[in-house]
Amino acid sequence: MKEVDAAIKAVVEGLRSLAQGVENIADKLEESAPKKQPKAKRKAAAKPARKAKTKPAPKKAPAKKVPVKKTVKKATVADTVLAIINRSKKGVNSATLAEKTGYDKKKIANTVFKLRKLGKIKSVSKGLYTKA
Repeated sequence: MKEVDAAIKAVVEGLRSLAQGVENIADKLEESAPKKQPKAKRKAAAKPARKAKTKPAPKKAPAKKVPVKKTVKKATVADTVLAIINRSKKGVNSATLAEKTGYDKKKIANTVFKLRKLGKIKSVSKGLYTKA
């Protein structure tokens, strides 16, 4: 613990000396910087003579518009499952959904739960789903 206290004291002393050095440099800069004239006097002295008017630059042609590329959105898991359920007349069970989509049963169960909560599908019987 004494070693930590000694290290902290050393850091504090170093920071104090660094702060004093920065203050000294700031004082020297203030002394060497030229003093500014009041605004009223500076305006009169600082105005340059006006130049003769020149011809305006020719206008550039407007930039060509680049056609926007249409991006194809990937179908989400919910979109895929919903499409399969909407195509069936009698309804689809979760095993069939897993077989047709290639997703595991856990993903199918979560997706079916979400679609039921959104009201897009309904459960006809246990494990059999149709469109709402």
